Amino acid sequence: MVGMRDVAKEAGVSLSTVSLVVNDTGYVSDDMRERVAAAMKKLDYIPNELARNFYRDRTDMIGVIVPTISHPFFSTLAAALQHELAGRGYRTLLCSQADAEGGEAEYVDMLQRHMMDGIIMAAHTSHAPDYWTLIDRPVVAFDRYLGAGIPSICSDHVHGGQLIAQQLIRTGARHVVSIGGPRSQFHDLPAHLSSHSLSQSARSNVSLGSDGVNTTFPTVRYYLTLEHELGQAAIRYDYVEVGEVYDVQGYPRIAHEIFERFPDVDAIVGSDISAAYCVQEALRRGARIPDELQIIAYDGSYLTEAAGMRITAIRQDFATIAKLTSERIIEEIGKGEKGAAGKGARGSASSQSSGAVRRRSGNADATVPSFTDEGGTEGQGYQPDSHPQGELVPVQLRLGETTRA
Repeated sequence: MVGMRDVAKEAGVSLSTVSLVVNDTGYVSDDMRERVAAAMKKLDYIPNELARNFYRDRTDMIGVIVPTISHPFFSTLAAALQHELAGRGYRTLLCSQADAEGGEAEYVDMLQRHMMDGIIMAAHTSHAPDYWTLIDRPVVAFDRYLGAGIPSICSDHVHGGQLIAQQLIRTGARHVVSIGGPRSQFHDLPAHLSSHSLSQSARSNVSLGSDGVNTTFPTVRYYLTLEHELGQAAIRYDYVEVGEVYDVQGYPRIAHEIFERFPDVDAIVGSDISAAYCVQEALRRGARIPDELQIIAYDGSYLTEAAGMRITAIRQDFATIAKLTSERIIEEIGKGEKGAAGKGARGSASSQSSGAVRRRSGNADATVPSFTDEGGTEGQGYQPDSHPQGELVPVQLRLGETTRA
């Protein structure tokens, strides 16, 4: 078996020079590097990856945790993250909670044992916030609150709820049914922490009740904003629980149930997969879309084009989400390498990011570049709030065939 000593002998250099080239550390002249590379190629030398990672204290691997890859939102998100991270020299280790016996605990253990460099957490968690902060290793959250100091990237769900409400109010909806996950997720965070997970826009625009919205799951803001806006317009609103996000078999059942329970429903709002099943159920029943029934999807994945009609959708910007989330986790990894990792260093997000986001910088807010594509609307003059732990990514309303003009 060919080793470094063989490469050094073939190249006519020292063993330490071969080590520097293999591990990409220290200075080696171009001439020396070329000689070592030529010797490695000639001898068909393959570096020991485990030894190399131990030497560098790096694996160039990032774990991505999602609830399930069977849901179109999370499969699209995972693909976008993998593409973005690969472009930055990182491999992705994907964990689907529904399909992994150990769930995220196995990945956290791997992170703590330095078998990966960081974790992007994009799944619901029942752990207390200190579970994640005490890991003291690079972690970034997407669309959830994991604890003080852990960076988070969130879509602007308050604005998403506003855009849906404006569309339905403008087109004369009278009875709206919204499909979502367990309502218990709206109140899964201790009350004293609610201010960390709720934007100023939500506090000022949503009727929250005496205990507020104490949630680790910012997506609930769009439901609550929609409910509030429709209530203000005296439009009937019902919320139907579809179960956990990984229970994809529940969506066709809920679509059927809605039409049985609410024969006067004239607007349905739900995730892409639930909206697609509602389109199919409505067409089977002979309902005229959009004249009698309007349907709006929330996410804007490929599935909104595959239901037989192009579904009007709130589109989340997967490319920007993946870009910003990748930037944050790489920043966190870099802090650890510089010896600055720890609770005090986390969440500063000091580097400048491109993309459609607004970030807090002292008392000033950055401007939000427009995020539009064909058939999309932004809401005139809207400026989303910065999330306390990171960035908010704007969403857009993309008009299709399932809503009235």
